[in-house]
Amino acid sequence: MLVTVVENAPPRLRGRLAIWLLEVRAGVYVGNVSRRVREMIWATIEKGIGEGNAVMAWSTNTESGFDFLTMGANRRIPVEMDGVKLVSFLPENGSENG
Repeated sequence: MLVTVVENAPPRLRGRLAIWLLEVRAGVYVGNVSRRVREMIWATIEKGIGEGNAVMAWSTNTESGFDFLTMGANRRIPVEMDGVKLVSFLPENGSENG
């Protein structure tokens, strides 16, 4: 299973994603594709995302049962701890810590 979410993506990229995956909500695509097709889809996202952002998650044989990639400006960033990929949040712009 593959899930891809794009925000602020150009219409051309959204149309390309709809060729390989089913758009179940605005900017949310799902499908069941091979590793090779998944990598090709990610390369297409890299080339066409522009100022937007994207995340792609898929089932795999890891401790958590899935893996994911992110791209573009977002408060959530992937971090690996003890071989498990987690998500860390960056502070909001203008907020003070302490």
